[in-house]
Amino acid sequence: MTSIYTRTGDQGETGLFGGGRVAKDDHRVEAYGEVDELNATLGVARSSGLEPPLEELVSEIQGQLFTLGAVLATPGGTKAEAYVPKVPPDWTTRLEQQIDAYEKELAPLRQFILPGGSAAASHLHLARTVCRRAERRVVSLSKVVPVDAQLLIYLNRLSDLLFIMARVANHRAGVSDVPWTPPV
Repeated sequence: MTSIYTRTGDQGETGLFGGGRVAKDDHRVEAYGEVDELNATLGVARSSGLEPPLEELVSEIQGQLFTLGAVLATPGGTKAEAYVPKVPPDWTTRLEQQIDAYEKELAPLRQFILPGGSAAASHLHLARTVCRRAERRVVSLSKVVPVDAQLLIYLNRLSDLLFIMARVANHRAGVSDVPWTPPV
């Protein structure tokens, strides 16, 4: 039986897919680590009682995020790069289609809302904020090494979808969005 621990990271380094070792705070590791955290946050959202259509969409997104993580963990120019699937533009198109469909059942926003409402909506709002952080980390990585622009587009659109999904979760649960009331 193989153990989960290898001791190879005990000095603050980790291995990349395709070879090579980098510090655990390397821009690349930060980027795919945030995508991994987003994926875990979506797992929590799924366990919070999302209704089946939302749960199925989140499950699909989790699989896509695993691909994003693999792309980010694989340095360009390595032999491994040929074995990692790319992030196709149609994933973003599907996110946009879902946003358009879900927006039809929501009243337009007339004010800012706070993250909250039902448990499912709250978890989706949390996932949205983690998605934005992942996007920022990928932007940081893109300043150091080339990054496929499709990754940033996907993450940007995903955060929009997660916002809409949180609102839909509240709406379908009969829970109002939490309005922000500015201090007087």
